[in-house]
Amino acid sequence: MRRGGAGMQITYSTLRSPIGVVLIASTEHGVCAVKIGGSEGALVADLNSEFPAAAIHADAKARSEWTRAIARHLRGDAPSLDLPIDVRATAFQWKVWRELQRIPYGETRAYAEVAKRIGKPTAVRAVARACATNPVALVVPCHRVVPGAGGTGGYRWGKERKARLLIAEKNRAV
Repeated sequence: MRRGGAGMQITYSTLRSPIGVVLIASTEHGVCAVKIGGSEGALVADLNSEFPAAAIHADAKARSEWTRAIARHLRGDAPSLDLPIDVRATAFQWKVWRELQRIPYGETRAYAEVAKRIGKPTAVRAVARACATNPVALVVPCHRVVPGAGGTGGYRWGKERKARLLIAEKNRAV
C-alpha cells in the first residue's frame, strides 16, 4: 500500500452472510481488502486504520459485480473467485497466494504442502505468515490452509469462522 493509501480512492460495500458481515473494498484496479467481522462499523474502522491517508467512502453500486460474486461464492453457487486484486505484496506472498487460489473449493492443504508446491519446502512458517497477512480474505482463500497435525489452525477473522467456512465449502463441494 502506498504510505497509508495516499492518493488512493477506495470504495466499499458490505454484505451479511452466515459467517458475519463481509466488507469488500476496492480501487479502480481491483479488490484491495476483504474483511469479515461482527459489525460494519468495526470493519470500516479497520479499513480506515489500514488506509489512513486514502479517500474512503461507501458505495454499494461501485463494482457491485464483485460483491455479488463474493455473495454467490459464500452461498456455494460460485466455487471459484476470479477477481482482480490491487494489493502490494512481496514476490513470495504473491507466490503463496496464487498457490492458495489453486486449492479447489471444499479442499484444504497443509502449510507444509503449500511450501513444497511453491518450491520452498523449508518455508512453512513464511507460508503461514503470508496467509496471516492476506488482505483479501475469500478472494485468496487462506482459510483452506490448515496445520499438518490436524485441526483448523488460526485465522485472522476467528477460528470459528474458519471452521464454518471449511464445513460449508466441504458440504457444497461438487
